[in-house]
Amino acid sequence: MNRRHSAAAAITLVCAMAVLAAPVQAFAAPPPPSPAPEQPGKTGKKSLEEVRKEIDDLYRKAGAATDAYNLAEEQAKKQSGEIVKLAQAIVEGQAKIADLKSRAGAQAREQYRNAGLPPGAQLMLSGDPQLFLDGIGRARQGQQAAKGVLGELNRTQEDLETYTQDASTNWTKLEANRVKQAKAKKKINGQIAAAEKIESQLEKKERARLLELEQQAEYKSQTAWLSSGALKEINREASASGKKAVAFATSQIGKPYVWGAEGPRSYDCSGLTSQAWAAAGRPIPRTSQEQWRQLPHIAIKDMRPGDLIIYHSDATHVGMYIGDGAIVHAPRPGRNVTLTGAGSMEILGVVRPDK
Repeated sequence: MNRRHSAAAAITLVCAMAVLAAPVQAFAAPPPPSPAPEQPGKTGKKSLEEVRKEIDDLYRKAGAATDAYNLAEEQAKKQSGEIVKLAQAIVEGQAKIADLKSRAGAQAREQYRNAGLPPGAQLMLSGDPQLFLDGIGRARQGQQAAKGVLGELNRTQEDLETYTQDASTNWTKLEANRVKQAKAKKKINGQIAAAEKIESQLEKKERARLLELEQQAEYKSQTAWLSSGALKEINREASASGKKAVAFATSQIGKPYVWGAEGPRSYDCSGLTSQAWAAAGRPIPRTSQEQWRQLPHIAIKDMRPGDLIIYHSDATHVGMYIGDGAIVHAPRPGRNVTLTGAGSMEILGVVRPDK
């Protein structure tokens, strides 16, 4: 990284932290670019706005598939860990069974050497009253010990069967999740490739105009959100953990979006938020859909920096609220971690990792 890039990154981070410090100023996207010409650019038979929507739809679908991939990967990791634990338990169980069988065999051989009678029983046949009484006690102890060994052997064998069945079940689930991962990966790569192909067919001026259209769409959504009075009651300070999460997330600004990535060089949307909260000492689910499903829901008016805003009806995108109407997020392939308006996309709801 050269000095120029380092300075730019530092300036970006300072700006991000300045947004956090601002008392009441709401974040809005920069003023919209100049209006489109009377005759909008065309790509084949489609206008650039239609192309923008098509590309956005492809990346949205890739985001949904990325969530499915990430969830399957997390489940596969969990099941792999369970299989390792069960394998260890099986090995320990087999060693314990071998020991118990050895002890039971030693008792049986002892009885054989004494004409089929344990030492206690032989003493019971003695004419000495004291030896007879001692024999009764020893016989009882011997019987209890034998029962204890056999009972423990049966329990260990039952446990071993359970461990084996559980390992088999987890292996089946692991294989199923590997299949899900493979399908999701194929779908993601196909949709991203389709979007990139469409963009590659645009001329340089059209690509620049396409970026302007993206910014205009975000600005329009953010302006409408702010105009609704959404920020009127949002004035809460971040928790200590929230400040740490925000500091981590904003320090990643400028790093590229890569689907399935969890840092440190690149992130997808939920990779960024999950790692930010992990850095704050509060592990949360890996995917945006699981973050929405498992974390406590918060009303928008109660939102504070560090909270996560979940986007779209299928909960396939997430950003971290940093205050004053802004979020930090990893947008999509071809874009970097950046700041944008919290209302620039369709909000599904807000969750709080540290409630």
